[in-house]
Amino acid sequence: MEAGDLDAMYAVLSDPVSMRFYPQPFDRERSRRWIGWAHERYERDGFGLLAVAERATGEVIGDCGPMVQEVEGQPWVELGWHIRRDRQGFGIATEAGAACRDEAWRVLDVERLISLIRPENVPSWSVARTLGFRPWKTQIRGGMGHLVWSMERPP
Repeated sequence: MEAGDLDAMYAVLSDPVSMRFYPQPFDRERSRRWIGWAHERYERDGFGLLAVAERATGEVIGDCGPMVQEVEGQPWVELGWHIRRDRQGFGIATEAGAACRDEAWRVLDVERLISLIRPENVPSWSVARTLGFRPWKTQIRGGMGHLVWSMERPP
């Protein structure tokens, strides 16, 4: 993700329908901080969320990738995704998630990947299941319940 992706990421993160599982949609400044947060992760961890670009046009339509998140005080590598609402339902999150999952297994020395998903976010459940995640535990994050989906490294 680059600073120049701000307009595209703002279109994703400000959408009230797409962001209904967050406390609130992001304003432009919060979207700018989201990109900055990704860059902080690149520096600190060596990886983080990546921009998702539509193959045919190169247009940025979301993000996907691994990032370190804490669950019960322990760091885990989470795989997360956001896709612009008009591009949801076409398998883009699943395709991007599979590529990021496979690369994470290839380069990261972790035995488990997680995905933090709100219980009512059924569309993300579908992506997580297709990628091989299974519900593992629950956690309260930001005052909201989350399912922690998990996948162990394949043999």
